[in-house]
Amino acid sequence: MASFLSFASVIFFSFFAIAFSQLSSTFYDSSCPDVLSTIKTAVHAAVVKEKRMGASLLRLHFHDCFVNGCDGSILLDDTSSFTGEKTALPNANSVRGFDVIDTIKSQVESICPKVVSCADILAVAARDAVVILGGPSWEVELGRRDSTTASLDAANSDIPGPDSDLSSLMSAFSKKGLNTKEMVALSGSHTIGEARCTSFRARIYNETNIDSSLAMSLKSNCPSTGSDDKLSPLDSTPVIFDNSYYRNLVKNKGLLHSDQQLFNGGSTDSLVKSYSTNSATFWADFSSAMVKMGSISPLTGTSGEVRTNCRNTN
Repeated sequence: MASFLSFASVIFFSFFAIAFSQLSSTFYDSSCPDVLSTIKTAVHAAVVKEKRMGASLLRLHFHDCFVNGCDGSILLDDTSSFTGEKTALPNANSVRGFDVIDTIKSQVESICPKVVSCADILAVAARDAVVILGGPSWEVELGRRDSTTASLDAANSDIPGPDSDLSSLMSAFSKKGLNTKEMVALSGSHTIGEARCTSFRARIYNETNIDSSLAMSLKSNCPSTGSDDKLSPLDSTPVIFDNSYYRNLVKNKGLLHSDQQLFNGGSTDSLVKSYSTNSATFWADFSSAMVKMGSISPLTGTSGEVRTNCRNTN
């Protein structure tokens, strides 16, 4: 049994390495040399207009990659042949920024028609959004192609929810080839953005491992019933990409149940403590994890397509 598992692991990681090697940071250097600056300018304009959009663009990339790989499937509207991912429980009335991606795609199409995929635009926009909000940069691997279908079921099953406990978080990330350290680092994306009342109501009314003053403050904006869409910041500096998220966790000030699970007497406590005191370590680990997440099961070569409209297949 052990030898079979070892063999299976070799096959999985060999496939993973092959897929990763097909992506390249220089993929568009000849075919669309101005694509990175075009995306950066558009993301900057969107985030300046609304700071929260930075978190939304980062989340779009995450929710795309966790459903059958980084293939732009989250952007597809429903059709007569399939129900897309936008109405899945983790996405409905929650994931946003589609209009920003539409704008970017339109601008990119005007300079390089049918060259740059929507999946690549998501990956670059996520990086640029983090940088604009004061976070680290990393070299985005490019060359993904877009899927021609989407999966509501996979979105419902594969994206970890706000009520996840530590073991289920570790399992969800492991299934995507991401280890525990990468899971904790990527969770740091919650240093920007806001969450809906429905995502943290159970925590502030039922859990004891939460700072009492924080819980009281949150209850004023999130009653025990109703007001599901009222927003509260995920950490104390929601428009600055820093390590406040981890400093909050050490003080039992995680907004979501899944957040506080990272510092709750378990195996990830030491990582949270490390990131809470050393932002450089967090930045380095986050950047590396984003590159790895961005390489989950990409469509490359002749697989998939390059959509001209991110909402619809060609």
